Amino acid sequence: MKRLLVALWLALCSGAALAQIQSGDDLPRLQPADGARRLSDAVAAPPEQHEILVMFHLPAPHFRSDGYGSVNYREDAGRSARQRLAAAVAREHQLELLEDWAMPVLNVDCYRMRVPAGMAVAPILQALQQDRRVEWAQQIQNFAAQAAADPLLHMQPAAQAWQLNQVRRTATGRKVLVAVVDSGVESQHPDLAGQVLVEQNFVDGQSYLAELHGTAVAGVIVARADNGVGIAGVAPEAHIMALRACWQAASMTRCNSFTLAKALNYALSHGAQVINLSLSGPADRLLQQLLGVALARGIRIVGAVDPGQPDGGFPANVAGVFAVASDGSPLPAGLAAWQAPGRDIPTTMPGGRWGVVNGSSYAAAHISGMLALMEELKPQLSDTRLRDAIVFNDSPSRLTSIDLCATLFRISGKCSCACPTSSPQRLAH
Repeated sequence: MKRLLVALWLALCSGAALAQIQSGDDLPRLQPADGARRLSDAVAAPPEQHEILVMFHLPAPHFRSDGYGSVNYREDAGRSARQRLAAAVAREHQLELLEDWAMPVLNVDCYRMRVPAGMAVAPILQALQQDRRVEWAQQIQNFAAQAAADPLLHMQPAAQAWQLNQVRRTATGRKVLVAVVDSGVESQHPDLAGQVLVEQNFVDGQSYLAELHGTAVAGVIVARADNGVGIAGVAPEAHIMALRACWQAASMTRCNSFTLAKALNYALSHGAQVINLSLSGPADRLLQQLLGVALARGIRIVGAVDPGQPDGGFPANVAGVFAVASDGSPLPAGLAAWQAPGRDIPTTMPGGRWGVVNGSSYAAAHISGMLALMEELKPQLSDTRLRDAIVFNDSPSRLTSIDLCATLFRISGKCSCACPTSSPQRLAH
């Protein structure tokens, strides 16, 4: 009954249609919230299980700053020779060569190949590992999403927990670029118009699609503030790099090693300052190396905790990644994770709508927004100093383990919320 009343109130005060909100566990979500279903159950036997990635090492000069390795894969002097080499390797190992993609940040070319039906994958990978022409080979793995002036603002859990109206007096994420590696984002949504600087599709050769999970995540991070409709994002003056590396499949959102690697390579090559990964899956060598490059460059990476995995799942379990779980969900033992609002979150939906979502995907989006605020105030702060600057709540019953106002006060010395009587020592670079 309470949820029905909330839904009716939302429909009355929103300027556009809301996504249908049902009772119980049927709220809009992509991967069941808070680990209701394990990832292994959600991605049982997809076609990609018989596809592999084969990496070939390349000399550094193969990289071209004019776009080689981006979506428009450029012809260059050595590409034909590399393709002949890949074709020869594929032929010798009885593989079907499907497509190639440059990964200049790792100095490799990545080739997607298909294993013939009925052939075991493990022996082929072992044989490729012994082939001196091959840098390494791996199976393509699957990932899943963890699934006032603004009329719905006071329905946002973070509006009170993080005092978003007051926080905007100190920071808004202005000019910070956040890469949302996810399903497609609806860039023309009333709350997202003008917020998306880049749209790229790494899933297929079709037109870019706006989908539920990516649109919802983007709204939490950068929905426009004070525009008279919908919600306000945590960092409403940051901008989104909408990199479609996942796709909506029925009620799930799925990704794989290849699509995610292409998107991460793009984000690293085009100035992303924060990378939001509201997804989870198995450990993956190619993705691990790309994340390592990002962390070495000082890029903030946020990963959603999968509570169904004992270590939180990949990439949340990677050292240096900001691991985030939804408020109220159990934290995996031994994982240094934060909690942020992830239950009953109003946010943007495709079709110019708003709806309510649940899960650590959206908790992670809150932290990406917070990091955009911090990046605006103290750009390129070292990871150690940034983590030391974060102030945590004393009470475990809070929606979030982080005191955002106190954190921004500590970084900037500017007080926009209820302030302590004495100023903390301001954080230097």
